[in-house]
Amino acid sequence: MTTALPEWFYPGPKGGWTADMLDHLPPDAPKRVELIDGSLIVMSPQTRFHALMIRLLMHPELGIRPPGYLEVIQEMTVTLGLRQRPEPDVLVVTKETADNLSRTSYRPEEVHLVVEIVSAESVERDRITKPIKYSSAGIRFLWRVELEDDHPVAYTYELDPAVKAYVPTGIHRGRLRTHIGFDVDIELDFLKLLA
Repeated sequence: MTTALPEWFYPGPKGGWTADMLDHLPPDAPKRVELIDGSLIVMSPQTRFHALMIRLLMHPELGIRPPGYLEVIQEMTVTLGLRQRPEPDVLVVTKETADNLSRTSYRPEEVHLVVEIVSAESVERDRITKPIKYSSAGIRFLWRVELEDDHPVAYTYELDPAVKAYVPTGIHRGRLRTHIGFDVDIELDFLKLLA
């Protein structure tokens, strides 16, 4: 069964959507929407892998454990420009901004790490489009997590500030060990969450 999009959704406002418009979508708008190049992208339903990876990375003992001035959050947008407001799956942001409960989006300079967990419908966005936009905005660290033979594999990147592009820092299977201004050591076994 197909549901027609509401009249306000398509073709959208003249000149495209802008980042500030996401805070004023009608009540019948989809709950998870991001803005890429002035176009609204409606997020597809999460797979179980996607949900478990978010839980693992967010877990206070098994996941990302930043120092006290940073905090791990999930599924919040980052306003990169007038027509760019993507929503990473997991972010590490400054504690000061995370403590502001009225925030709906973060600025690139408040974001330490973005993590994209790849879904079938988001492969090109997560592998190509979003990394270019995050690096152009100056976000220092990016991780991309994919499912490979029923196991997670994490691709890690750091920004080369001279060219504003990401360089690979590792491909991690089984265990994610890296340094992003603080040490990270995560066993990539989301099944532990089910035990």
